[in-house]
Amino acid sequence: MDILDLAVVAAYLVGVTLFGLRFRRKQKTVRDYFLAGNSAPWWAISLSIVAAETSTLTVISIPGMAYSQDFRFLQLVFGYLIGRTIVSFLFIPHYFRGELVTAYQLMQRRFGEQMRLLTAGVFLVTRAAAEGVRVFAVAIVVRIALGGMLGGMSELARDIAAIAVVTGLTIAYTYQGGMAAAIWTDVMQQTIYIAGTLVGLFTILHQVPGGWETVREVAGDAGKFHVFDLSFNFTSTYTLWSGLIGGAFLTTASHGTDQLIVQRLLSARSQRQSQAALLCSGFAILFQFSLFLLIGAMLFVLYKIHPPAEAFSRTDTIFPTFVVTRMAHGMNGLLIGAILAAAMSNLSAALNSLASTTVVDFFGRFRPQATEELRLRLSRVAIVAWALVLFGLALVARHGGRVLEVGLTIASVSFGALLGAFLLGVLTRAATQRGAMIGMVCGLVLNLYLWIFTAVPFTWYVPMGSVATFMVGYAASLLMQQKPANTHAEVL
Repeated sequence: MDILDLAVVAAYLVGVTLFGLRFRRKQKTVRDYFLAGNSAPWWAISLSIVAAETSTLTVISIPGMAYSQDFRFLQLVFGYLIGRTIVSFLFIPHYFRGELVTAYQLMQRRFGEQMRLLTAGVFLVTRAAAEGVRVFAVAIVVRIALGGMLGGMSELARDIAAIAVVTGLTIAYTYQGGMAAAIWTDVMQQTIYIAGTLVGLFTILHQVPGGWETVREVAGDAGKFHVFDLSFNFTSTYTLWSGLIGGAFLTTASHGTDQLIVQRLLSARSQRQSQAALLCSGFAILFQFSLFLLIGAMLFVLYKIHPPAEAFSRTDTIFPTFVVTRMAHGMNGLLIGAILAAAMSNLSAALNSLASTTVVDFFGRFRPQATEELRLRLSRVAIVAWALVLFGLALVARHGGRVLEVGLTIASVSFGALLGAFLLGVLTRAATQRGAMIGMVCGLVLNLYLWIFTAVPFTWYVPMGSVATFMVGYAASLLMQQKPANTHAEVL
């Protein structure tokens, strides 16, 4: 990258930050701060949902998957569509009954205070761990983009500088504008990084002799466009069955029980707009992942014809390397900035969700009489505190493997237990707080065992964890025959 590229990246990041700061206003309540005053339209929330679940690791890892494998990852995305439909009609109606700010207030209404604290605590720990991996992806991009310009710095120093810059800029507008700033900057960033990716696609086509016909022939012969794996191999990560079942369970959990997405759904003007936002985001995700996979297949063809000077050490570096080395100056700066913007979108979403759960579910529990002014001030402090935690976890994540799958694996370990607990509340009358908590512990232990001691892929963690949580929780409730801790408990 030259001075022009660096200027484009800097202007882009500063511009995004200033745009986000436009939404700062004097919020009067925590609800205004964390739910944008329920003023955002459904289409903006839809794009924000996509941006919130799309991090830098998505943009750089998905092309790498197609480069080294094929399009089988799309089977998981088809499951995402099923999961969104389930959440729209099973969970969203319950979230719009009452003045809820977090997903875990729903657990209190059904089971009691202890269940709310357990589910919220599990979310905080696992979301922070998974988000640390996503934030680390920023360092991969910056390290490649700046290359020799940082020759005098150690790899650790480069990573610290890259993560610090993006984290600091994200804090600036998230701290001031809350969810309103997050949603509208998400809309802008989503639009720009998709546009930038399309520019990259046409650039690859231009550099491949014969254009699309060559891509279709070479990638097709190499099996890169292969989507469906109908085998019943339980240890294979991407089959049709693990994709449809695992993807549906994963999305039902992430979009129905994870505050990162639920917070956006609760920000809608009405239940119907919330449902429309979630369903439409599914088609946007399908388009987005198809685009990233196509980029990877095209890069496979390009580097087969024009081999790189050095073999790629990891597939996460392939797309950023192309952007830096083979795109025109100015354009590669824009695309690098867009990739970093994806990190800012995801980080902003994470900070909002972690802070809202901390203040509403924990501080509110121990200081229920606190004034709105104090709660609002603490909300901003929580944003900064969690940013520092994620910064540290991102540095720890430097020693992980392929970043996309590491992030999904960490999230999947907890999602099984969370989804099982929510389903106990939604689908049963007999489940009690103590039984549901026992079920959650069993679901978490099972998924930790699968992750550490077996070859079972992460796509099965959520189905197995949620089924285990549901069955053990229901059986334990019946065996102990305990009355609900909340005497006003109801089936949601």
